[in-house]
Amino acid sequence: MIILLGIAISIMVNGQVDQANHSPIEVGMAETDITPPMGYPMAGYYHERLATGKKDPLKAKAIVFRQGNITGAIITCDLIGISADLSDSVRSKLSGKTQIPMGQIALTATHSHTAPDYSKDLYCWVTKTPFPVGKPRHAEAMIERIVAAGLEAKANLRPATIEMGTAFQKEPVSFHRRFLMRDGSVRTWLNLNNPEVVKAAGPIDPELVFAKITDSKSKQPMGLVSNFALHLDTVGGMEWSADYPLFIEQASQQVLGKSAVSLFGLGCCGNINHVNPFGKPVNKTSFIGKALSDTLFQTTPVLDPLPELRILSQKVNLPLRQVVDGEVARSLKILDLVDAKGKVDFLDHVEAYRVLIMNQFQNAKAPSSSRLGWGRSQKWDGVGDKLPVEVQVFTIGRDLAIVCLPGEVFVEHGLAIKAGSPFRNTMIFELSNVVETVYIPNKGAYSQGGYEVVNSVTKPGSGEMLVETALQLLRSPR
Repeated sequence: MIILLGIAISIMVNGQVDQANHSPIEVGMAETDITPPMGYPMAGYYHERLATGKKDPLKAKAIVFRQGNITGAIITCDLIGISADLSDSVRSKLSGKTQIPMGQIALTATHSHTAPDYSKDLYCWVTKTPFPVGKPRHAEAMIERIVAAGLEAKANLRPATIEMGTAFQKEPVSFHRRFLMRDGSVRTWLNLNNPEVVKAAGPIDPELVFAKITDSKSKQPMGLVSNFALHLDTVGGMEWSADYPLFIEQASQQVLGKSAVSLFGLGCCGNINHVNPFGKPVNKTSFIGKALSDTLFQTTPVLDPLPELRILSQKVNLPLRQVVDGEVARSLKILDLVDAKGKVDFLDHVEAYRVLIMNQFQNAKAPSSSRLGWGRSQKWDGVGDKLPVEVQVFTIGRDLAIVCLPGEVFVEHGLAIKAGSPFRNTMIFELSNVVETVYIPNKGAYSQGGYEVVNSVTKPGSGEMLVETALQLLRSPR
């Protein structure tokens, strides 16, 4: 069943749109700093890293759309993912202060691997349980700052023009990271020089989609929304950084002005990274950001003369893989060995941690849950055998659609949505509202194996359910 959360209605008179009943679209944009203190844990890997400095600030960036009585908000955060607890906390607070329905607010992550691991801090804050004395806290302040970005964006609402465009990234910056082996299996993070590698196991998505927002009265640029499918794991180190979208922001402000907000949404890139499989030097963060910026600002956007705002949402119950007898005990032994600095195969480590997350889903009081950092969630404690996630669609006229999906989604799913979308330009923001799905492979990948399959909590076919739902929403009657 499709939940139609908001539709701006145009009345046709003698074949023409009645302008009196077609309100102008208003847009507001804003950003806030969400950088944690030094010594706070960093996300992205399977061992603790404590931040030692800051390369550049981490931000929450909000855009609010309004037309008539319909209002919606998208907030992107320089975080590795949006836990369900974080999404609920931010969206409920923002909804309470603005009256925007929670289903018309999307909270999404850029997936920076030089961003905080806030999981334990947030879980203790949400559940009001003790937190280690002397450890820095950030979760509560982070929630307030993200909410503040949404509030400021709403306060900044004004009539705006939205110019949209699509370009294809010709300078190679993104590459499929899964490889088909001679034995028929698939492995991640190899290269084509390996004699056992046959070929890359799938495509990339080279499309860069963007929307330029301009104040209709002053003609001053307000900001830019851009979307590209490439993992944000290009910086490394122990300092906070927004990764390559920082360079898109810098280029945007050079072209549009210092006050312009550059909001980046991560496309479907669960199996896409920046490492060239031909063995050439790895592209640096600055190279990637500048290459994307050059492509973006060499493209002429197109204005939709009669934009109509629609916001739709639908719940999807993704089936979860089950934990079988003996898996929890085995996983605890593996993690004990990791803690003791013993030798453990990386995929065994990944699988052990995934098993404990799934055991928490099945059993809210599972003793093993105390071993969890990222992935621990009050909302999903004891959720059962299905994860109820949300697909959201924001559309403007026939020229732009923004699809918000949970988890780290394989590129094949993003390409399928774009291929079936009736909109000229379609952005897909993965890692929206829920990160606990972890990877969402395409159905065929489950039989091939590899890191992403090991690190997926959902059953085969879950990604295809998201694609089907997104296309139903995109194709819904006006």
